[in-house]
Amino acid sequence: MQAGPPRDRLALDAIYEIAKTFATAPDPIDVVPSILNVLSSFLDLRHAVLALLTEPGAQPVTGVVNPYQIAATAFARDADAPPSEVLPDAVARIVFRSGVPLVSFDVAEEFGPEAVPPRLRGEGQTLVAVPLRDPEQSHFVLGILCAYRSHADARAGMSDLDVRVLTMVASLLEQALRFRRRIARDRERALEDTRRMLQSATERRPAEVPISLEGIIGDSPAIVDVVAQVKRVAGTNTPVLLRGESGTGKELFARAVHSQSERHRGPFIRVNCAALSETLLESELFGHEKGAFTGANALKKGRFELADGGTLFLDEIGEISPTFQTKLLRVLQEGEFERVGGTKTVKVDTRIVAATNRDLEDAVARGEFRADLYFRICVVPIVLPPLRDRKGDIRPLAQLFLDQFNDQNGTNVRFADDAFETICKCNFPGNVRELENCVSRAAALSDGEIVLGGELACNQGSCLSAELWRLQEGASPIGGLAVGRVVTPSIRRPERAAPPERVEPADTFPRRKTANTAREELIAAMEEAGWVQAKAARLLGMTPRQVAYALQKHGIEVRRI
Repeated sequence: MQAGPPRDRLALDAIYEIAKTFATAPDPIDVVPSILNVLSSFLDLRHAVLALLTEPGAQPVTGVVNPYQIAATAFARDADAPPSEVLPDAVARIVFRSGVPLVSFDVAEEFGPEAVPPRLRGEGQTLVAVPLRDPEQSHFVLGILCAYRSHADARAGMSDLDVRVLTMVASLLEQALRFRRRIARDRERALEDTRRMLQSATERRPAEVPISLEGIIGDSPAIVDVVAQVKRVAGTNTPVLLRGESGTGKELFARAVHSQSERHRGPFIRVNCAALSETLLESELFGHEKGAFTGANALKKGRFELADGGTLFLDEIGEISPTFQTKLLRVLQEGEFERVGGTKTVKVDTRIVAATNRDLEDAVARGEFRADLYFRICVVPIVLPPLRDRKGDIRPLAQLFLDQFNDQNGTNVRFADDAFETICKCNFPGNVRELENCVSRAAALSDGEIVLGGELACNQGSCLSAELWRLQEGASPIGGLAVGRVVTPSIRRPERAAPPERVEPADTFPRRKTANTAREELIAAMEEAGWVQAKAARLLGMTPRQVAYALQKHGIEVRRI
């Protein structure tokens, strides 16, 4: 039988897997059950529990000091069951009050048989519990992380490593909670700053003087508020982040920020970050020296240099790669860079206006977008309202697009009143861009000079939004600011037959996420997978690493076929 890997090695691998999980988790508490399963799979620390103090304002527990609740477990439990069923009250009191780890080599002997959770009675148990400290006040204990080890385990009685591992896991969870809390606090601060600026602009603006910007059509309250914000921040050099769904006119508002600023005589340079690969984007923004790469036959100035003294608009900034985010951050911080293939430092004075339709806070929490770059570009966030929130602007916008169509094509097409009424009722998930498409389509396909309501695509079953809605599977077909938010178009969604219920094959193995798989089941899965560990892992619902450890644990020799 092959010997398993050293225990210190298993502990290191477990911490590595746990750190990766926390680094990509939007909410650290949500992934704690998976973390506890890793402890079980790698180190045989069973029945792990995370307990947290009851939130302030929750239902008080009469006569209880430090009332706590079970936030996560490595096993299924009744949510209405008392916390003492999985964590002895005596242990919780000691750790909350002392703030130091506790090891009980025999829970029944030390705290009494009734202290042992019902699901663990019948065999001796060692309990290891460590405190979880408040990220902002290290002296304050806000939770407990504990796990059990059966006396039948070969590692029973050797708890030093267990304490160190659980302490490291608690520290990782504390850091994840601290980072999440800072993101939430900074986001709220940014929103509050925006509200204050808007209120100040509204109070200082005479009621009888209308606010407008060239090229921006609409007088709805939503668009008036945005225009006020633009005029307020345009006179500063503060970076602006335009946020909104696709088609809300982010480039138009970026140009408005530039035209209202003192840089209006300088250049306005636009870059679509999503349209270029990382290599091309670096060359486009920073420029390149002659001979820097194949095809670089002459020196080329980048967009940052071209925008010197003006404004650089970085559209779809949420799509840039993590590697390029680091390079971009230095330019935004220092105002200097080197061209591709060059060593000379170039300094520029450029104002940054960025735009995105992504939820950058979620991307930061998942580790897909650098937090320091987020704070650098999101100094003044301006949220552009979707067209469904400014329906009073639909008619003047539609008339503008119709006039543009007539000018470009030498026609004199007009909309009947019922056509305008139909258009104004639509939600337009594609926003202003979709409205322009709708107007141009109706005008181009009209048989005469007047477009009737019945001739519109939505009344003929050929609306593009409705078709996208029909083909989608649960997510909005139009890129939105909110992740996963579904925007319902005005066209009724066609009825779809329910998909046939999936029937699992009779020989499919039950899915489980633990390396403590029975030897017979593990061998059967390996036979089914042709002794390919990755395939066996998919059959068992495990990771290839867990399968490898399970094979070593049971001393199963991998066959070569």
